Amino acid sequence: MAVRAAVLPAVGSPLEITGIELPDPGPGQVHVRLAAAGVCHSDLSLSNGTMRVPVPAVLGHEGAGTVVAVGEGVTHVAPGDGVVLNWAPSCGSCHACSLGEVWLCANALDGAADVYARTTEGTDLHPGLNVAAFAEETVVSAACVLPAPEGIPLTDAALLGCAVLTGYGAVHHSARVRQGETVAVFGVGGVGLAALQAARIAGASKIVAVDVSAEKEELARAAGATDYVLASENTAREIRALTGKQGVDVAVECAGRAVSIRTAWDSTRRGGRTTVVGIGGKDQQVTFNALEIFHWGRTLTGCVYGNSDPAVDLPVLAEHVRAGRLDLSALVTERISLDGIPAAFENMLAGKGGRALVVF
Repeated sequence: MAVRAAVLPAVGSPLEITGIELPDPGPGQVHVRLAAAGVCHSDLSLSNGTMRVPVPAVLGHEGAGTVVAVGEGVTHVAPGDGVVLNWAPSCGSCHACSLGEVWLCANALDGAADVYARTTEGTDLHPGLNVAAFAEETVVSAACVLPAPEGIPLTDAALLGCAVLTGYGAVHHSARVRQGETVAVFGVGGVGLAALQAARIAGASKIVAVDVSAEKEELARAAGATDYVLASENTAREIRALTGKQGVDVAVECAGRAVSIRTAWDSTRRGGRTTVVGIGGKDQQVTFNALEIFHWGRTLTGCVYGNSDPAVDLPVLAEHVRAGRLDLSALVTERISLDGIPAAFENMLAGKGGRALVVF
């Protein structure tokens, strides 16, 4: 079957919107017609080589759609069902999975090395982070689809697959924000906006949003920020001034930059907690001295996929959405077509917007 997709021909090359040939689903596979896909900074990290995947590839890992057909042995979804794509399915048998840490599954990205489709010229294509959501339709492993929550349009549910799971999980699972605590979120993109909403849901008493762009203040406040700080060399000092000179209890870093990780750490109180969600390159070196680690008693923690279990957390997030506590539309700054993905990448490079949503 011929469909249109955004293909990354090589690392560092611009995306090409072109036709590809999808096979019928084989055993244990599901054919999905996409309703929407979010344009995530992780896709940019894949295209520029910060994270490595086999190429050429169809990127896109945050999406939702409708099942067209299923292969032999697939029983948990059927044609016509709405589904949310899960780009990091857990194997259930590796060491991390045996400990219940499914977000660290050693085999979650094995599917990215598979050949899942071909260009119209016959070139093999890989599925980026397993699901190849930057296409009108895709064929994925059955482990990569979860039943879509009832009562939520598929175009909104697409965001649950990465941005919301990551931002919500960073606050609730990694940082474990408690009622009345103070929180700072560094980076007001899609994940940052989800983290701001999650901090509000957790009952944070003060929520400080930090970004390099003054234009994002309105987005941040709509998501739950009580204060907005424009990133500068004085950021930590400004945050301490907003918190009685103590610093926040929790900082969530969503940019993946050495300077913002270090500033997030400096912005927390003695004994504070910093959770790093952003994906930075190897060149982003963060330094601490031994004395400050002892003296401040702070905790610095990495956070993968929000430390979430999508199968468990998706119904919880859906209930927050249905109850009006979580506004998915607040994460979307523009709705685009498939052809608009390259321009959305340029906007991310320029630090603009929250989340572009590709609507098919």
